[in-house]
Amino acid sequence: MGDGLNVAVVGALNVSPESFYSGSVVVDADRLLRAAQAMARAGAAWLDVGAMSTAPYLEARIPAAQEADRLRWAVGLLTTKLDLPVSADTSRALPARAALEAGARVINDVTGLASDPSLARLTAEAGAGLILTASPAAAPPPGNPVATVLASLTVSLGLARAAGVPEDRILVDPGIGFFRGAPVDWPEWDCGVLAGLPALRALGHPLYVGVSRKSFIGALAGVDDPAERLPGTLAATAAAVLGGAHVIRAHDVAETLQAVRVAQAIRRARERA
Repeated sequence: MGDGLNVAVVGALNVSPESFYSGSVVVDADRLLRAAQAMARAGAAWLDVGAMSTAPYLEARIPAAQEADRLRWAVGLLTTKLDLPVSADTSRALPARAALEAGARVINDVTGLASDPSLARLTAEAGAGLILTASPAAAPPPGNPVATVLASLTVSLGLARAAGVPEDRILVDPGIGFFRGAPVDWPEWDCGVLAGLPALRALGHPLYVGVSRKSFIGALAGVDDPAERLPGTLAATAAAVLGGAHVIRAHDVAETLQAVRVAQAIRRARERA
């Protein structure tokens, strides 16, 4: 399940002007390539490219064909210019197919196959990896944060298995930032999920965690601008690593890797004690 290996950091890039954090947006070829190269030099394990904002509090949905065009362009550029794997952050089959044909090796579905179950079969047929995110759409009515996330991911894993996605190609994401209709305030929900990460390891798949500059950090720290949330991001990253995360998705690869290395050393010392 990835235990014993160093925690990986994935560089997040967006070619969607609608994205919540403008600092991650790159919409021209030169800037996209420079940003990707900087992440590669900093030590990114792979790059995750999004072409439509998935923030649940934004009205940013675009036509599938437009998302497909954006992903085809961005993934194609990165896979031809860099020797680094690329994942595509999409929940729809048409954009996913475009990304896979352009060279993407992983599909990152933030709805956990709830939006388009055919995505699993497409991923399986392509021999690609799949990241399944806990999603309110795939979960029972929200209750205990960790129990709800476990239930959601169990449903998503069942769909992936039924479609033939191999077990060793699936990662699970606890869905930080996506549960807004819960019976507790969403910052408290996200903190509860991060605190309960060890329980999610029972699913038997590597934990892929994205906390970078998310709104729960802004709410807790009193910082509205995502550009000012790096300190809180690094604190949440350390907590995720101490909780057993295997992969961290980040906008700031170099800074995140430094936090990951320290947190991982502490985790290993705790395990030896």
